[in-house]
Amino acid sequence: MRLTKGLAAFFLAFVIAFSFAGLIQREKNAIFSAAGSKSSSWSSIVNKTPYNLLTFPTFTYRFPTFLTPIVFDVKVAERPAPALNNSTRTEIYDFIKANPGVQFRGICNQLGLSIGLAQFHLGVLKKAGLISFIRDGRYKRYFESKKFSEKEMGIISLLRHETARSILKAMLDRKEMSHGELASQLSITSQGLTWQMNRLKRVGLVQNSKDGMRMIYLLEDAYTPVLTEIINLVEEP
Repeated sequence: MRLTKGLAAFFLAFVIAFSFAGLIQREKNAIFSAAGSKSSSWSSIVNKTPYNLLTFPTFTYRFPTFLTPIVFDVKVAERPAPALNNSTRTEIYDFIKANPGVQFRGICNQLGLSIGLAQFHLGVLKKAGLISFIRDGRYKRYFESKKFSEKEMGIISLLRHETARSILKAMLDRKEMSHGELASQLSITSQGLTWQMNRLKRVGLVQNSKDGMRMIYLLEDAYTPVLTEIINLVEEP
């Protein structure tokens, strides 16, 4: 009787153990089958280690790529300078860019601004480093900052004067002219022409030589190629 009970207990234990091992094997197959059906990014989730039928398989997990921190390369749109957050100020700045060497009165008249309002906005633009100016006698002539050299600003300012511009336009056609020829062509007095030519010589645009009693003026070769461009720039409406 005892032997029969012992055999029954042994047989029951064997059945339970076999069923348990089968359950583990089915679970293992289901896990690896699911892992194999995923995309390649999931294929490395499970790191298999040796096991036997009576031992649960050991898994090593790592976070899939979609759970790792994502770094966005965000490009911040360029914002206008704070000084240009005012429409009137922006209008003044754009006008100076389009008309280098314009004087203060020209800004007021062309844009219909009062003297006080123009002075205020020009001060803000100057403090922000967006514009600069040079003195031309009793006038200030305004330029976009870092656009022109000091020498170029001086030349542009000089060419803003109609008589100086007319002299250089005449000399561009002939390259060299005598004092009498220039005075006659431009209908200017001899003294007036002398004063104008001295200004042009100071900025290095012309040089002079003597031919007996005649004074001959010549354009400086270094500036001849850019004179037409500058003249067209300051004559634009």
